[in-house]
Amino acid sequence: MNNIISIANQKGGVGKTTTAINLSASLAAAEKKILLIDGDSQGNATSGMGTDRSSIKEGNLYRAMIGQVPLEKVIQPTALPNLDIIPSNQDLIGIEVEYIDIEDREKRLRRLLKSLDRQYDFIIIDCPPSLGFMTVNALVAADSLIVPLQCEYFAMEGLGYLLNTVKIVKTNLNPSLSLAGILLTMFDSRNLLAHRVSEDVRKHLGDKVFKTVIPRNVRLSESPSHGLPIILYDIKSRGAIAYMELAQEIIQGES
Repeated sequence: MNNIISIANQKGGVGKTTTAINLSASLAAAEKKILLIDGDSQGNATSGMGTDRSSIKEGNLYRAMIGQVPLEKVIQPTALPNLDIIPSNQDLIGIEVEYIDIEDREKRLRRLLKSLDRQYDFIIIDCPPSLGFMTVNALVAADSLIVPLQCEYFAMEGLGYLLNTVKIVKTNLNPSLSLAGILLTMFDSRNLLAHRVSEDVRKHLGDKVFKTVIPRNVRLSESPSHGLPIILYDIKSRGAIAYMELAQEIIQGES
């Protein structure tokens, strides 16, 4: 079976897309076959991987979700040999309204992904900054969840809502869903508050927090504008090293 990991947090700007792109790339560099799904209508994972959003009008996640195009037809290769992507653009905005009266609408993505059985070692889903239709679909489709958590004052705000949503999904729609871990992001070692947030999160959530911490890193922030994951943009940067460590932590957790 494919190992499906959703990356979600309804709070924006916490590093979801950065994590989706760079974890996918780091797992691919570790010789795992990876599919990255851009589940956000903003299409940032798509552009961050160098895919032109204007060129995917007829081949994107929305077209597959509404049954207009087979899922296999919207998969595109990337600059990394082991990494494919299902791109998205603004077409995805309308799907929540279009599916409002459809029975079992929360299971649409899960059913689509069954057609990819055993083709990938990991499928990574980048979720939008909300707990709406696409995020719930991603949680129903997933085996596990990674929650990026910014090392700043409001880090814990909203986490309870997300974990409660996960509990509801687990109870009613996807009993096999598990929390892979909380990922601390944007960590500034010079900032005392960042250390306090890290300590508080580890105190309350213990081994549910990844050992790997993603630092604030200029090169990591620059790489999406070049359409490259950090390991192709600057493999020696602290951001690249951190995401490669996270990939190894996840691989080891699977073994």
